This record gives sequence, structure tokens and C-alpha cells, in this order.
Amino acid sequence: MQLADDIGVILIVDDDRPVREALSVIVSSLGHHSLTAANGLEAVEILKKTVCDIVLCDLMMPQMDGMALLKHILTHHFNTDVIIATGHSNIIRYADVIRAGAIDFIKKPIDQAELEAKLARALRERRLMRKLETLSMSDGLTSLLNRRAYDQRFPDEVERAHRQGYPLFLALIDVDDFKMYNDTHGHGEGDKILINLGITLHEVTRNSVDLCFRLGGDEFAVLLPQTTAAQAKEIIERVMSKFSTGTTNQTTLSIGIVACKRNDKLDLDDDIQQMQIRADKAMYDAKSSGKNMVICRA
Repeated sequence: MQLADDIGVILIVDDDRPVREALSVIVSSLGHHSLTAANGLEAVEILKKTVCDIVLCDLMMPQMDGMALLKHILTHHFNTDVIIATGHSNIIRYADVIRAGAIDFIKKPIDQAELEAKLARALRERRLMRKLETLSMSDGLTSLLNRRAYDQRFPDEVERAHRQGYPLFLALIDVDDFKMYNDTHGHGEGDKILINLGITLHEVTRNSVDLCFRLGGDEFAVLLPQTTAAQAKEIIERVMSKFSTGTTNQTTLSIGIVACKRNDKLDLDDDIQQMQIRADKAMYDAKSSGKNMVICRA
């Protein structure tokens, strides 16, 4: 029985229709989801709309050949792997294909057993890489996303929101008087506060929509896409309320919320930095205004 993790979305790209259809039947019979394209340009359009695990593409095709498609995928779809297929092994070598960025090479006519083995290996390696990536992006104490994930995801979310035309808000959260609490009650009790905040963020924010991070120490962040300023503030105020009722100590939260609207006059990195500066200022203004409050600047 094939495990769900071993099932992949495979895009078959070949300008020979009988070959394309035969490969689709084979791939489907192996339990995978099969998509087809007659050339590289068709494949590019499919990849814009569908996340594919593996692209199995012919080397020699009109308009956009396999190597050009490979280059496009490496640039725009870094989570998609490519296997090059060709009957012209005298034109290109295995080493050339791997050096160019493909994960494997298969000769045509394609043997079903060989294709099955190559797909299984590729999907197994992808599953392992996903697990390693998840571990590297997770905070060990709270299980939220960590600072490394924040540094990668924040620019991506800003660009996506700008491209698709929806609002995005950033909330920076700091535990009030956390150092004093740690010094008084010990680091073990301090960790319980951080764990409780992580649980609260997970329970209160929107599943599969909002992104929650522990940036380090007692500093946390939430990215809230596709929401208004009032809705973002409402979500974060629920975080404050649940955190307060869930603790038996004197800790509270100071939170700053800002709109992350792209400024095309700035480079993305500079724009991101300005957004973070505004969020930091809003959060510190909440602290200086008495703590235990949310300041939202849309």
C-alpha cells in the first residue's frame, strides 16, 4: 500500500502525444497525480496554477526545450524537482543534466520499472528534505516558526500581498517585564510563559492563514494576511485576553500592529526594514504608554 507521503503531483512534458499519454497512464497507475503539457511553454502556464512535486520533461521540444524549462523551474519554482528524459543520449550526458540542476536523467524509451524507482527515490528525498526544513524553521520551545522562517517568509508574504492586491498586517508582541519574572521565578517558569503564549497564538489565530513566529527571547510576531486593520486588531486583542486569563502571574503583553503595504519606490529589503521599524515603534509605544495594550497603525 502506498503512503500518502509517497504520492506526488507529476507533470509530464513531451511534444510526442502518444509518449505523453503513455507516461501519464504509467504515472497514474503508480498512484501519483498526473498532469501533462505538450511543450515547455504549456508547462510554465500549468506551474503558475499548480504546485508540482516533479516535472518529467523531454529534452528536445519546440519553443522551449527541456533545459530551458529546467532553468525556468530552478528560478521560479524552487520546490519543484526536474527529471530530464531523452532518447538522444549522445547529445547530452547525465553529468550535464545534473550539473544544470535536474535531480535525475532517464533514457527513452522509458522503462516502467526504472521510472517507478526514480520517482520513488525522488519523492522519498523530498519528504526527508521537508522534514529537515520543518525542523530548521521551528522554534524548539514553542513549536512556532522561528526567526529564520520569519526572515524568509515575511518578504515573500509582502510580495504576495502586493501582487494579489490584498492587505497584510504585522503584529510584534513582547512579554512585559519578562526579565524580572525570569529573575524572580527562574527560567523554568519563564519558559512556561513562552510556551503558553505559543499555545495561545496557535489557538487564537486563523489556521492555515496567519503565520506565528517566535523571534527570540520573549519577542513574537504574527503575519495577518487578507484582513482589515480592525480585524487584525480584534485577533490580536483575543490573543491578549486568552494569554491573560491563561496565566497565574503578573505578565502581560505589549503589541504593535502595522500595515505592510509595499512601497514601490524602495527596494524590497529596505521596505521590509521600514515596516519592521514601524512595528517596533508601535510596540515600544505600547510599553511606554503603560504596557498591556495594543497599538495599531494602519
